[in-house]
Amino acid sequence: MKMMKGLLLAAGAALMGAAAAQAEGERYVLVSHAPDSDSWWNTIKNSIALAGEQMNVEVEYRNPPTGDLADMARIIEQAAASGPDGIITTIADYDVLSGPIRSAVDSGVDVVIMNTGTPEQTRELGALMYVGQPEYDAGLAAGQRAKDDGITNFLCVNHTIQQPSLGERCQGFADGLGVELGNQMIDAGQDPAEIKNRVMAYLNANPDTEAVLTLGPVSADPTIQALEENGMAGDIYFGTFDLGENIVQAIKDGIINWGIDQQPFLQGYLPVVILTNYHRYGVLPGNNINSGPGFITAEALDKVEEFAGEYR
Repeated sequence: MKMMKGLLLAAGAALMGAAAAQAEGERYVLVSHAPDSDSWWNTIKNSIALAGEQMNVEVEYRNPPTGDLADMARIIEQAAASGPDGIITTIADYDVLSGPIRSAVDSGVDVVIMNTGTPEQTRELGALMYVGQPEYDAGLAAGQRAKDDGITNFLCVNHTIQQPSLGERCQGFADGLGVELGNQMIDAGQDPAEIKNRVMAYLNANPDTEAVLTLGPVSADPTIQALEENGMAGDIYFGTFDLGENIVQAIKDGIINWGIDQQPFLQGYLPVVILTNYHRYGVLPGNNINSGPGFITAEALDKVEEFAGEYR
């Protein structure tokens, strides 16, 4: 009887300890490089809200409104100075962001890199781990797929050319095809009307272009409009990074051949869960986590279509 009583007391103490851990209310800050206009990040905002609710922690989302990386660097510094339990951020440009990220780590803030960057850069900066899609590797896989489909040249529509990570997607695609990137990558800007006009102008000037590669909804949506207006929709090979409602519909309609899903839900959700468990129980995955790439085609759209723009 005494043994049973002792076991019950021990179990009760363990439960009380677990309850206390659940009530600590850690605070994390996710700093992205995305401008306010980039709707793709809505999935990540939803994922960190869900993770915060499930883990009983506070998660803030901060970003540079125009996508200016110097502004992002300042936001990381401000986030670190606010004394959070952890920071989740991207390495959109190592030269610009490595300083503030390393300073945050040196100040004692635990950092997880997500979405943009590499495991090697993550290790160099002293961050805990990386959760995301290696951009060059994803572009390379896309280029190899297009090469198998008979493509030999392309147009890459880069809507944020100041961020090296997006250029890596285009470079990887060119290398997958086995061709020089050269002037096949254009600076499209972020204004939808301008993107559409620049795509149409390039295709008019280069009528032998066999494929178009866009880097997310910001460039994909106006490109869909451009191809519909110039009569090339469904006739030119079209691949895109990332998903969104218009991209999913274009895949269904046969305008886009495939979309590369890097699963942004996991990129936002997992770092919150990982940091919380690390701070409460001292556990940490032993490896970085690749959330993509995965190719989405018309044959595998059911679940994607249901949650596109929300959790996919």
